[in-house]
Amino acid sequence: MSNEQYLIFTILSITLLLFAWGRWRYDVIALCAMTAVLLFGLVSPTQAFAGFGHTAVITVAAVLVISQALKNAGVVDVVAAYLSPLTSNAIAHIALLTTVVTFFSAFMNNVGALALLLPVAIATAKEHNRSPAMILMPVAFGSILGGMSTMIGTPPNIIIANYRADITGTPFYMFDFSPIGSVIAVVGVVFIALIGWRLIPKQRFDGNTAEQLFEVSNYLTEVKVMPNSPLIDVAVNEIESIQNEDIGIVGVTRGSRLSLNTNPNYAVKENDILILRGDPVSLQSKFADANLEFQTATGKTFEDLTAGDFALTEAVITSTSPLVGRDVSYLRRRTANSVAIIGLAHEGQMLRKRLRNHIFKAGDVLLLQCETAYVSDMLSELNLLPLAERGIQIGQQRRVVIALSIFIAAIMLGAMHILPMAGAFILAILVYTLMGFLPAKNVYQDIDWPIIVLLGAMIPVGKALESTGATGLVASSIVNITAGLPIYIVLTLILVVTMFLSDIINNAATALVMAPISVGIANQLGVNIDPFLMAVAIGASCAFLTPIGHQSNTLVMGPGGYQFGDYWRMGLPLEIIIVVISVPLILIVWPL
Repeated sequence: MSNEQYLIFTILSITLLLFAWGRWRYDVIALCAMTAVLLFGLVSPTQAFAGFGHTAVITVAAVLVISQALKNAGVVDVVAAYLSPLTSNAIAHIALLTTVVTFFSAFMNNVGALALLLPVAIATAKEHNRSPAMILMPVAFGSILGGMSTMIGTPPNIIIANYRADITGTPFYMFDFSPIGSVIAVVGVVFIALIGWRLIPKQRFDGNTAEQLFEVSNYLTEVKVMPNSPLIDVAVNEIESIQNEDIGIVGVTRGSRLSLNTNPNYAVKENDILILRGDPVSLQSKFADANLEFQTATGKTFEDLTAGDFALTEAVITSTSPLVGRDVSYLRRRTANSVAIIGLAHEGQMLRKRLRNHIFKAGDVLLLQCETAYVSDMLSELNLLPLAERGIQIGQQRRVVIALSIFIAAIMLGAMHILPMAGAFILAILVYTLMGFLPAKNVYQDIDWPIIVLLGAMIPVGKALESTGATGLVASSIVNITAGLPIYIVLTLILVVTMFLSDIINNAATALVMAPISVGIANQLGVNIDPFLMAVAIGASCAFLTPIGHQSNTLVMGPGGYQFGDYWRMGLPLEIIIVVISVPLILIVWPL
C-alpha cells in the first residue's frame, strides 16, 4: 500500500470507531475526518468543501423542509383521525399504524413521519388499554421500511442515486427503488404485524396500561424537604407505607451525597433531597401537603403543577434538540425559567445520579410544566416531540389537498425529468412559503443540520478513498477472497456488511463509505454496478438491531420503555428476511 492509502485507511478507521463510540455527535466527527484528509493533502481545498454544494445534500435538506410543510398542513393528522375506530384488534392495531407510517415515510422524511404518528400510537394504545411497547417499535421499524421505497424516502437512497450520477452521468430516479423497496416494505409490515411484535420481551408489556405510559410509571422526580414539612423525622419506611407499589422513594441526598436504595429506617431531615419514582401527578395527590419543593424547577411545589394557566406536557427529546448533551440548568437558562422539568424517564431505567446533574440524551422523556399558551412554541423551540394527541384544525382537509397537490406536482416534474428532483423540491418549497404553509422565518427550522454537515463533510472523505486507490484495494481484496463464488454470494456479502455498519454508525455515513467500495467490486468483476449500489442502498437503511442505528429507534426507546437489547429480537429476523428476498429481487430488477 502507498503512504496515501495508509493515511486514508487510518483516518477512515478512526472515524468509524468514533461513530460507533457515540461520544461526540456524528457531524463533529465527520468535520474532523474532512479536515484530516484536507490537512494531509488527500483532497484539494476545492474538493474538501464541494460536498456542501452536492446535489445529494441539497435534496436531503429540501426533503426535510417539505416534510415540515406536509406536517404543518396536517396530512398525517387527517389520516390519523380516522384510525382509532379500526384499532380494536391488537394485530389490526399494529398493522394499521405500521402501514400508515410506512406509506408516509416513503414520501417524506421517515423520522418526520414517525414524529407525527407517535402521539397517535400512544393515544390509541391508551384507548384500548394496551402497552405502548407493543406498538412503538413496530411503528419505528415501519418508518424505516417505508424509506426504502423511493429515492426521497431516506438519505441513503438520495446518496446512492446521486453517486450513480457521478459515476455514469445518470442518477437513479424517484421510483427506481420502488420495485425492490416496496416489496421489502410490504413483507416487513406483514412480518411485524403477525410475528415481529410478539418477539418484544413480554415484561415490556407489563405496567404499560391506560393509566401508565412508562414501565411502572418510571418517572424520577427530585424534591427538597422544606421547613415545617410533616415528613421531617419520619422514617422512610413509614412514608412508603402510605404509598402504593407505583410510588416510592429511591434515594435521599444531603448536599452532594446521593444514596440510592436508602435505609428504610432513615429519618428524613429538613433540606434533604428526595428522589421519588412515579407519575408526578400521582405523587402530587400523596404529598400535596408535605411542603416539598421541586429541585429541577425553582419555587415549584406539588400544589401548583397545573394551577392557573399552566399545563403539564410529556415530550421526547429528538437527536437534534438543543437539550442533547445539556443539563437541567441549561433548560432553565434557555427558557428563562418559563419551563420547569417536573419528571424524567431515561430508557426505562433507573438513573444513578441526581436529576439536576443528568445529561440529556435523545430518547429521554420529560414531563414539563409551562404556560398553556406557550406549549406549542416551547416544543418547537426545543425540538421535542409531544406524546399527546393533537386536535384536527378546522378547514384542515382543504389545506391537506393543496399541500399534497403541490408535492405530487413536484414529484412529477422530477420523475418526468422536466427539472432535477432537487430543483423541483426547491420550487415546491417556494410555493409552500408563498401560500403560508411554511412561514419564511421557519423555513430552515426543521432541517436536520447535523445530517447536512455529515453529508457535506463525508463526501470528500469518499472522494479521498477513490483518488488514493483505497477503494480499488478493498475491492480487489474482497474479489480475491470470494474468488470462484457466485456473484449473488458477493452481493449478499455487500448487503450484510452494509447492514452491520448501519446498525452501529449513521446510515448516511454507511452509504457514503460503502458506495465506492461496491462499485469497485462490480468493476473488477466486470458486471453492472446497479445491483451493487442497490444492495448498499437497502443495507444502509436496515438499522434494526440497535436503538442507535437510526433516529426512529432512538425516539421510541424512552416512550416504549425499551432496553438496548430489545431491538435485535425483532430486528434480526427482519434483517434475515430482507436479505433472503432482496438479493433475488435485485438480480431480477437490475440484472448483471
